[in-house]
Amino acid sequence: MSFRPFTSESYAKADRPEAWRDVLADVGLQPVSGHSLFDGHATASHRHAAGVALTRMAAGSQSVGPLSQANEDIPIALIPVEDGMVLKSAGGHRIIPVGHLVLLPRNGDWSIAFQRDMRAIVLSVTSDALHGRHSGKPRLRDPRVVPPGGFADVFARLLDAAARALDTLSDAEWNSVAQSLVDLHLTLTHLVAVSSADVGSSATQAALLHRICQTIERQLGDADLVPARVAQAEGISERYLQKLFETVGDNFTHYVRERRLQHAWIDLSNPTEAHRSISEIAYAYGFSDSAHFSRAFRHRFGLPPREFRQQEAERATLQHGIAGQRGWPQEALAQLRAHQNPEARGRIACVGAEQKTTTERRHHHLPVDASRVHWGYFSRSLSPQIEIASGDTITIETLTQHASDAPDLMIKGDAGAEAVFGWTRDKKNVDRRGAGPMDASVFGRGAGEGFGVHICTGPVAVNGAQPGDVLEVRILDIVPRANRNPDRAGRVFGSSVAAWWGYHYNEFLGGPKPREVVTIYEIFDDAEMPHARALYSYRWEPQTDPFGVVHTTYDYPGVLVASTVKRRHAVLDGIRIPLRPHFGVIAVAPREVDFVDSVPPSYFGGNLDNWRLGKGATIYLPVSVPGALLSVGDPHAAQGDGELSGTAIECSMTGTFEVILHKKADLAGRPFADLSYPLIETETDWVLTGFSHPNYLAEFGAQGQSEVYTKSSLDLAMKDAFRKMRRFLMNVKGLSEDEAIALMSAAVDFGVTQVVDGNWGVHAILSKRLFQDAP
Repeated sequence: MSFRPFTSESYAKADRPEAWRDVLADVGLQPVSGHSLFDGHATASHRHAAGVALTRMAAGSQSVGPLSQANEDIPIALIPVEDGMVLKSAGGHRIIPVGHLVLLPRNGDWSIAFQRDMRAIVLSVTSDALHGRHSGKPRLRDPRVVPPGGFADVFARLLDAAARALDTLSDAEWNSVAQSLVDLHLTLTHLVAVSSADVGSSATQAALLHRICQTIERQLGDADLVPARVAQAEGISERYLQKLFETVGDNFTHYVRERRLQHAWIDLSNPTEAHRSISEIAYAYGFSDSAHFSRAFRHRFGLPPREFRQQEAERATLQHGIAGQRGWPQEALAQLRAHQNPEARGRIACVGAEQKTTTERRHHHLPVDASRVHWGYFSRSLSPQIEIASGDTITIETLTQHASDAPDLMIKGDAGAEAVFGWTRDKKNVDRRGAGPMDASVFGRGAGEGFGVHICTGPVAVNGAQPGDVLEVRILDIVPRANRNPDRAGRVFGSSVAAWWGYHYNEFLGGPKPREVVTIYEIFDDAEMPHARALYSYRWEPQTDPFGVVHTTYDYPGVLVASTVKRRHAVLDGIRIPLRPHFGVIAVAPREVDFVDSVPPSYFGGNLDNWRLGKGATIYLPVSVPGALLSVGDPHAAQGDGELSGTAIECSMTGTFEVILHKKADLAGRPFADLSYPLIETETDWVLTGFSHPNYLAEFGAQGQSEVYTKSSLDLAMKDAFRKMRRFLMNVKGLSEDEAIALMSAAVDFGVTQVVDGNWGVHAILSKRLFQDAP
């Protein structure tokens, strides 16, 4: 996305002046020399397209002038908002009221003083925005103040509306708005230039050429567009028309062909125009012969139209993979068909039919192996690895998907890990990694496309579990998985990644921008102070997997990182990070579709990433499919609320659980009687989980696994947590609505769970002590 916010709070005071100078430079301005650089609080919202930059800025008092750009002629447009300013130029000083539009030359001896606060909207348009179109080179020697009214008012209103919507417009919407701003800006500049006495007849010629070019733009689809028709429409001779083009070093025929090719180039590179054939696009811009169009296009741009379109589609796909986070692209979801597995589903459905003949509680063990995990997805159609009864205990071994970040420390010598991560030129032991297509037809990353990343052990079927029941999972113990390599026997290691899906990714202060950084830790499970210490870090470099796919970003799980990465030692030197061992993923199977991305959490649990799910905690999950199909994974050694960079300290763990099934008919009066979300209980608290979209699969339907990534926010997650807590207090604790709201404000702690899992999370913590004396 081309939107970029700025806040001075990101910078130390000494670094603020230079950072603010960069903000001004983006729109062709700079601090006036001789004045102290502004180093106070400032914010800006910035959006750019080719040759277009629009910024809404707010800062303290200061003076700005032009950043000399000798090759640019199009003036800067600026509107003061909420307060006026003083324009200083050769003509003297002039007070500019709020809402008055000012056109400012790229060069010259002028400055603008914001005597109180700088609050302004600034538009910068350069020749790159014209895409080969002639503008008539409108020149202004001095600043021009354009009061509200008429055409200027239309332009100013669009500027204001666009500046207010910078962060909400999609890229396609912004590009359309940007082009409209360019056209209006050029027209207004010509009008002002023609009315200026100091420019003379050259401005009149420039304005006429600009008007002729606009006429040509409207008629590019007419194959019979010739100079005589355009000249007649303008009331000038054909010879004078050609002379006008000669003043800018061009001729009519070449200009028309260039504009047609430029428009065709834009449409062929636009994914939303993919439904149109190349011939349709050619005819739309006046090419009556598709072969002639193909030759002209290749001569101009170096590639035939078909190859160019394919190249641009691949580039857009790569960009979508980064900007779109980890979810399905909508165009891929539109082609997705549910993959049914009746045989497996039948086996699951029969689980509840077998009744246990003894009341003895049994203990089970589910070791980790390539055949006992599912990687990056949940599914109602998976065959259970084991069946247990209510009240049984089970030890489940889990692996972190990030063991591949340091294979020598977290995989080598561990038979289970080697089996799961096993990947050669001829075979990948666990082929599907994610809920995407097996043929990797979306991004080409690999089977499953990495639409989901977590290694989940299971599923575990629970005897008799049916939709409407509640599954109680008690975490009796959780211990790190020790290294099995004789060279490092007994030691434990983990990894964290500051990745492209992290909240920080567009907020770097220093270069290179952007970047991904992996930090490797050693885990010390000391009785006195369990902690983690960083061993080294490295910046992600392109990695080639055994199948030959190059991963320029951390876009596919389980790619074994080469030992040639440049390690940086003395990282977080002297810092001990207290351990908070927990499972990021505890889930039952969702009911809606067969393959569900493991990243966004939801009503079924999943990637909750709440560090309170450690030893001694309990989670209650609503059962949605026969057998419940419990899966556990994404083990963490430590994590802070928010999980800001994209991951916790990921570390393979083994957990022991007690699983209790609560039948639907027996739920009345229980705290989880109307459960529709994951509910966490600790010794001291109830922890309710809120999400931006409580059930995104149902809310968005077929587009759910794409939409949830684009429409999540903390505001929505906070509202969900509030609503769930209100319901809990009223229905479980018997409070009135007014009492519930009063208690929430006074005693309930709301916190950010995570902002990196597609479906953002806010949790609400209710202390049990509050009700010790309640009737």
